[in-house]
Amino acid sequence: MYKWINRALDDIEENAFCSTQVPKKLIPKVYIEKYGIDNLWKYDLPSGWRLLYSVANGEVVVLAIIIEWMSHKDYERRFNY
Repeated sequence: MYKWINRALDDIEENAFCSTQVPKKLIPKVYIEKYGIDNLWKYDLPSGWRLLYSVANGEVVVLAIIIEWMSHKDYERRFNY
């Protein structure tokens, strides 16, 4: 998993928008309340794992903020699927 997360971080560093954007209405409220985000991106990892992150735009840089990674089962629970 370490290798895949590092690869994901490299991909995100190269292009913060390389993943699937989660529709705003599907962003879990816990993320909005805890992190104050208004966008969420999902990077698919092997074996059904997911890496979730948000993109913040500063004046000079685009910053990808890793929120968490989880198994597909935990992902389904978090998003109430």
